[in-house]
Amino acid sequence: MNEFTTLREILPLLLPLIFIQLLLIVVALRDLSRQPVTRGPRWMWVLIIIFINLIGPIAYFVLGREEG
Repeated sequence: MNEFTTLREILPLLLPLIFIQLLLIVVALRDLSRQPVTRGPRWMWVLIIIFINLIGPIAYFVLGREEG
C-alpha cells in the first residue's frame, strides 16, 4: 500500500510537468515542420526533441532555429 500512497502524493506534482513537457514537444515539432532551414538535419532535431525530455525542445528553440 505504501507505493500507492506515494504515487497519490506525487501525481499532482508530476501532472503539470508532464503537461508542460508534452506541450513543448508538440510546439517544437510543429515549429520544426514549418521552418524552411534549420541548424543541422531535421531528423536529428526530431530525435532530440522527442527523446531528450524537457531539455530537447528548449535546445531546439535556442540552438536549432536558423535566424533569417
